[in-house]
Amino acid sequence: MSQTHREMTYLNAIVEAQREEMLRDQRVILIGEDIAVYGSGPLFDTFDERRLRNAPISENSFTGMGVGAALTGLRPIVDLTIASFVYLASDQIINQAAKLRYMTGGQLKVPIVFRICTYYNVSNAAQHADRPYPFFMNVPGLKIVAPATPSDMKGLLKAAIRDDDPVLVFEDINLWSKKELVPVDLDHVIPIGKASVRRLGDDVTLVSVAGCLPKVLAAAESLQEMGISAEVIDLRTLLPLDTETILRSIAKTGRAVIVDNSHRINSVASEVAAVISEEGFHSLRAPVLRVTTPAVHIPFSPVLEKQLYPSRESIVSTVRKLL
Repeated sequence: MSQTHREMTYLNAIVEAQREEMLRDQRVILIGEDIAVYGSGPLFDTFDERRLRNAPISENSFTGMGVGAALTGLRPIVDLTIASFVYLASDQIINQAAKLRYMTGGQLKVPIVFRICTYYNVSNAAQHADRPYPFFMNVPGLKIVAPATPSDMKGLLKAAIRDDDPVLVFEDINLWSKKELVPVDLDHVIPIGKASVRRLGDDVTLVSVAGCLPKVLAAAESLQEMGISAEVIDLRTLLPLDTETILRSIAKTGRAVIVDNSHRINSVASEVAAVISEEGFHSLRAPVLRVTTPAVHIPFSPVLEKQLYPSRESIVSTVRKLL
């Protein structure tokens, strides 16, 4: 194993990114529910309660505390645990964090990170299984990242912590145990707003949103066996979108399928499809298609839930229909 890299899981990458940034910058603090128990527990071996704040189950309150701390010069990380809880904190995120820099003519900045984990496909039922990243794409002043690999999680979380604007970092519980070699460089920072081309291809562009990447790559492998060459783009950042990378790929392949775990209506896939249709129309040889979750609430039943999300089979089927 290279001395410049170390194998770690997606969850380890989150903890290491926070540890490194807290050691690098004394202004970085972590606030959240049960952070001593879930995920960030190892940080208590290094930092005390001045830097780590276990909060009560009151998302709007401790999110507001984080916004206030950012306004005074700290760089808070607010761990909202389960993504569905972000709705309770949305007033602080939308009306305060996202707007104060604009409303003060740049006199104030809000360098804050909101960690939000999507707990879907694990029988968490309707009130705990949302993937609400499209909800916040409609808010000017926010940046949104959704890494799908341990290396990207570490690099983008570090970039978010160093950013002077509020950043929502969407995590994915289905990726927590995924392992890969991750750079140990303290300045392993991935720029916000840059997509990654995971696989080159000529026949169709598969655009992967957030935790869809493993299924999209598996579908690309299956398509290759059928003689179909698929290019895979991992968005990584949802806001701002890397439209240049998307359109460059469409100009080559002429076809696009966007894969997104969020609900179909007003999804990330919808926005990407609109961008392609408006800015890449003359490159298209076929309609832009989406593979998404239908507009239904998530059931508790594992059998019913699993079939709702994009799968390797549904992606392959959609591409074959397109071709």
